Amino acid sequence: MVLRKEDADYRQCTLTVMDNIADPEITFDENGVCNYYHDYRRAEKSVFLGEAGAEKLRQLADIIKTKGRGRKYDCLIGLSGGVDSTYVAYLVKRLGLRPLAVHLDNGWNSELAVKNIENIITKLDIDLYTLVVNWQEFKDIQLAYLRASVVDIEVVSDHAIFATMYKLAKQHGISYMISGTNIVTEHIMPASWLYKKMDFANLRDIHNQFGKIKLKTYPFFDFKRYIYYSVVLRLAPVSILNYVPYNKQEIKQFITKELDWRDYGGKHYESLFTKFYQAYILPEKFKIDKRKAHLSTLICSGQLTKGQALQELELPLYKKEELDQDREYVLKKLGLTKAEFESIMQEPPRKHEEFKTDAKLKNGYMSLLQKTQKFRKAFSLKKQDGIKS
Repeated sequence: MVLRKEDADYRQCTLTVMDNIADPEITFDENGVCNYYHDYRRAEKSVFLGEAGAEKLRQLADIIKTKGRGRKYDCLIGLSGGVDSTYVAYLVKRLGLRPLAVHLDNGWNSELAVKNIENIITKLDIDLYTLVVNWQEFKDIQLAYLRASVVDIEVVSDHAIFATMYKLAKQHGISYMISGTNIVTEHIMPASWLYKKMDFANLRDIHNQFGKIKLKTYPFFDFKRYIYYSVVLRLAPVSILNYVPYNKQEIKQFITKELDWRDYGGKHYESLFTKFYQAYILPEKFKIDKRKAHLSTLICSGQLTKGQALQELELPLYKKEELDQDREYVLKKLGLTKAEFESIMQEPPRKHEEFKTDAKLKNGYMSLLQKTQKFRKAFSLKKQDGIKS
């Protein structure tokens, strides 16, 4: 049974708009404040503003420049054309860094996204690497995820872009990948709404069960490669937006003026599929309205009042005419009939964990780390003391 706002058991946080429809596992304190609010307050200790943030940025920029000396590029940035990645591109250039921008063309870019990206790389003089995926393979994986009825269909895009960025980092000798993730606009997100982007075992099993063609070119990133890149080569994303003032509306106005950026009208709506997925598939099939998490984060960071957020939630996710147009376009591009799509939408949701995962490999790796902790610590001390083993 699906909970409704009219039901006696319905509860909403007194400070945010998170409720027990968004997350049945949500908890509340004696004042009716939810766990997501308290979690945000703990996380915001990692946000540094003013001189503290500026100093962290300067130190990071100096390290990146030193590490990348003599190379064409000293950092990687993902570039979708959205607000976060656009402002990251602006910041890294302002810091005097030499980024290589990476974009995934998965066949779903809006014309506006393409234009935004063109403006960004031209005005900021940034080199762009675009991964154009094999559409037939990519479509087959997306269809497999739809048929599997798992929640995080965006894994298909995110896994490919991460795999590509790590590969490019190794190829160009780049040690730093600068991310647009940040606490003040996107920290709150129920774990049940997402799945691990790097779990290739899960992706492969879902595709093996529901896909129809063999994958020959799709960029993959299994657990062994993840260990190699993150532990051996020590590649890891850096979130610089936590070191600068980041008011969403002010940043939109700034990049509109400086970079001729144009708004999409929704978070991650630069992708036509993501728009349809977030505004239709998630709320209809999974009863997930991502606006609740996004708006709650903005409430916590003081960028929005709860009243304003509630007004926003009263607006429809889609206007009927726009929904009809987008649904027709998406189904045609995926090669689905209306009947096939409706059948998929009626299937009950399944957890990603019902398919194979990399959990055993991860657990084995963590166990190995624990067993060798003393040895690794002793070896590290020997190296620091200059003692030959």
